[in-house]
Amino acid sequence: MLTAKGLFQEIIDNDESFRLFCSIAASGETQGGWENARIAALVAPGMRDLTPKITRHGADEDKHGRIFDALMRKRGLAPVPVPSDTDYTMLLEQRGIGLAHDKLRREEPLTEQDIVVYLAHSRVTEQRAADQMDMLVTYFGNHPELGKAIHMIDNDEANHLAYCHEELLRLAREGHGRLIQRTLRDSALVEIQVYRDVSLAVMRHMGRILRWPRPKAAALAAGIRGMYAYERAAGWHRMVDLRMPERLDALGGPATPAPAF
Repeated sequence: MLTAKGLFQEIIDNDESFRLFCSIAASGETQGGWENARIAALVAPGMRDLTPKITRHGADEDKHGRIFDALMRKRGLAPVPVPSDTDYTMLLEQRGIGLAHDKLRREEPLTEQDIVVYLAHSRVTEQRAADQMDMLVTYFGNHPELGKAIHMIDNDEANHLAYCHEELLRLAREGHGRLIQRTLRDSALVEIQVYRDVSLAVMRHMGRILRWPRPKAAALAAGIRGMYAYERAAGWHRMVDLRMPERLDALGGPATPAPAF
C-alpha cells in the first residue's frame, strides 16, 4: 500500500533522490530569500514598518536553503541542477502570481498595492509550506538525520503563516480588504494547479531515479490528480481564510541562526 511516509522514506534512503529533493527545496528557499530581501529594500514608503519583518522572512528562507545544502553535504553530496518543471516559484511567477522578478530588480519603490499582493501571495504559499512541514514532522520529526532540521523549518513556516494572517487582517481594516480577498482567491486557484504540475514532475523524476514500476507511478499520479480535484472543488478555501493567529508579532524579532548538522 502506498503511503506518504513510505514514499518519503524511499526518497530519503536513496542518495540520488535525496539529493534531488534537497536541491529542489534549497533552490526554492534561496529564491524566496532573494525575493523577500528585494521587497524589503523596495517596500512602499507608507509601509516601512513592515521592513524588519519582510527582512526576517527572507533571512529565514535563506537559512532554510543553507539547511538543505548542509543535509546534502553531511552525506557527501553536491546539489544538482533543478529541473525547470519542478521550479515551483518560477512557475508561479510565469502564471502571474507574486511580484515579477524584473520589477524587483529595478530600484523603483514598490506601491502599497504591491505589498498587499506580496502578503496575499505569501499567505497562500506559506499555507502549502506549513502543511508540508507538518506532515514531515509527523513522519520524520524523530529521524536522527532530518529531525532537527525539520522541526526548525516547521517552526519558521508557522511563524511566516502567522505573520501573513496578522498583517493582512491589519491591512484589511485599513481599507485593502477587497484587493486582499481577490488576490487570495486568484493566487490559491493558480497555486493548486502549479502544485499539481510540480508534484507530477517531481514524481516523474523520482520514479526514474528509483525505478518505480509503471503501476506504482500511475497510482501516484492518480493520487496527485485526485488531490487537485479535491482542492479545486473545495480544498482551496483553507488557503484564503484569514484569522488572528495565536502567534502575534511572529516575525518581530531577529532570525534564529541555523544549527550545525
